Amino acid sequence: MQQIVQPLARRAHPSPLAAVNDFVVKFANVNGSGSASANGMFAKSILRMGVPMSARNIFPSNIQGLPTWYEVRISEAGHLGRRGGVDLMVAMNPQTWAKDVASIEPGGYLFYDSTKPLPHEGVRDDITLLGMPLTAICNAAYSDPRQRQLFKNIIYVGALSALLGIDPAVNEVLIAEQFKGKDKLIRPNLEALAMGREHAQDLISSVRLKVRRADAVGDRIYIEGNSAAALGAVYGGATVCAWYPITPSTSLAEAFMGYCADHRLDEAGKARYAIVQAEDEIASIGIVVGAGWNGARAFTCTSGPGISLMQEFVGLSYFAEIPAVIFDVQRGGPSTGMPTRTQQSDILSAAYASHGDTKHVLLFPEDPTECFEMGALAFDLADRLQTMIFVMLDLDIGMNEWLCRPFVWDDARRLDRGKVMGHDALEAGEPFARYRDIDGDGIAYRTLPGVHPSRGGYFTRGTSRDPDARYSEEGPIYVANMERLLHKFETAKTLIPSPVPRPAARKTPLGVIYYGSTSPAMNEALLSLEDDGIHIDALRVRGFPFADEVFAFIAAHETVFVVEQNRDAQLRTLITTEGGIDPAKLPSVLNYDGSPITARFITHQIKDRMRAAADAAGLAEAAQ
Repeated sequence: MQQIVQPLARRAHPSPLAAVNDFVVKFANVNGSGSASANGMFAKSILRMGVPMSARNIFPSNIQGLPTWYEVRISEAGHLGRRGGVDLMVAMNPQTWAKDVASIEPGGYLFYDSTKPLPHEGVRDDITLLGMPLTAICNAAYSDPRQRQLFKNIIYVGALSALLGIDPAVNEVLIAEQFKGKDKLIRPNLEALAMGREHAQDLISSVRLKVRRADAVGDRIYIEGNSAAALGAVYGGATVCAWYPITPSTSLAEAFMGYCADHRLDEAGKARYAIVQAEDEIASIGIVVGAGWNGARAFTCTSGPGISLMQEFVGLSYFAEIPAVIFDVQRGGPSTGMPTRTQQSDILSAAYASHGDTKHVLLFPEDPTECFEMGALAFDLADRLQTMIFVMLDLDIGMNEWLCRPFVWDDARRLDRGKVMGHDALEAGEPFARYRDIDGDGIAYRTLPGVHPSRGGYFTRGTSRDPDARYSEEGPIYVANMERLLHKFETAKTLIPSPVPRPAARKTPLGVIYYGSTSPAMNEALLSLEDDGIHIDALRVRGFPFADEVFAFIAAHETVFVVEQNRDAQLRTLITTEGGIDPAKLPSVLNYDGSPITARFITHQIKDRMRAAADAAGLAEAAQ
């Protein structure tokens, strides 16, 4: 039997970091090692202690055996964005050792497997080393190689619970829940957990990061954005999903399958839905547009490469005025880009998708709660406006679990099918012209196939036509139709979610516009800037076309920063294009390295730009 050496702790200078309910733990693992469930259990144990936290999975886009990370930010204050930096690194991957050690904050901690001698590369004098012979412990306790690998993860979770002061009963309950119905697995996992706690006893005094019970989580729930959007689609009346697998949107379609199996069955148990895994993205959007024409509420979920392929059918939806929904879970691009990294880089390609003059409605949820709400709303908007609606998630929202407000649904709410003429109206002889605007809002009445045996029929075409749906390439008729579509887009302004203002504590000439998953980092950055005496009014945009409040906000401030996660300032471009705004008034704060933006980054960028502007003003004054 291999000898188990004693745990090793080495305290370095400066003094180790000390914090309660406010620090970052990061796990460095090997993809496919079974660490995901163990790391997730650690994250949930923080919530069970009543302390808010946010967790982000950073994983490779290809094969088993490559590096993966899992970052947990513990924040009793409720900051859910990435903070940046690591206070406690759990280094379980020799491949990334030097990089992982380098990311630790001065005074931080490095927890590692001390079975083998400590690597010389990357060892620092300003961190505390926490060595535990995990491999030796597992070799002594287990003979099966797979058990050694899997239980090693549970052992370090047990060790961390001891080091950080997490109630052992919390993890015991989580294990019982995770292996419910598999009773034979509960006991061995509890034993591995206890093993980790026991071997960590000699290290506890070296760690000054602690989790203390609190009551700061409240009634909030913990869920992925993709699952939330899928549930929103169910509540929004969706019955058709056609999709082609692509990271990071696949789990949205899979979640929809599960929800439909529970909630889309008739009394006889027969499915009242259709889910089709198509041969490619082009086929999937074609199925969706066909289903929308036929009266079903239909959607696809995809990412940037899929949006590129779907352009022609998106144009058909716009021009033929067929309701449909696309959930775009954005990732790093262009081309294959970074499939497992996050960005907000499809804004322009979605807003103006297809050739010719098109403008599409975009929704920008900030968290899973809004993914649910906007996931349902999108189908009402699609029917009401008779067009394609894009719900713009991203990988950070879609594939990570977030702590968020519980979902609320009004049972009295009814689906808004928009302007649909049924059998009775047609039978009564009411006039019908498929593309004629009789209400002045740019939206014409439509019928559904087969609703009446002799009235209400029309040709659906992607070519130009007159108000009665008759083929025509006459210039004035084409122009009138395109103007009507533009007027319909103006009507959309009254239907999309309004922007959310966050005024500063005092009057200020500075403003900031942001959207989507940037929200938690932005909210924290505003507090930090305010502490430094920098007051900024903020406005979170929730949809396109932009409400009048967006341009009024810009007009009311001398400088408005636009914070987003792409290289080319796509939201800023959309604002300047649509509002005729001088781009010089809208300095950009851009993060596009594939990792979620942090409050530290935003704060530093805004301060740097303010200093640069002050220096430029000083030089101009001196020149005069």
